[in-house]
Amino acid sequence: MNQPLPPEKLEEIKQTLYRGEKIAAIKLHRDCTGAGLKESKEAVEFLEQELRKLSPEKFTAAPAGKGCLGVLGVAALVGVVLVVVLFVR
Repeated sequence: MNQPLPPEKLEEIKQTLYRGEKIAAIKLHRDCTGAGLKESKEAVEFLEQELRKLSPEKFTAAPAGKGCLGVLGVAALVGVVLVVVLFVR
């Protein structure tokens, strides 16, 4: 059975989200409420949306969606150029 979230735990979840640790925030929510994974994920994501609207400056982590794929692409391109330069003379 789900329990209500105590105010001090809600604040802990908020601070965790501000640091960009969404998975940790979901775990905290689950531990405090007894909710399932899906329910906790949805609750934390809703909370994050609201916090980003109200106080976007408090978020210290970069927004999701920027990964290392671009860096890997550049590294692969450099590798191909090196192979061509070194072996095709």
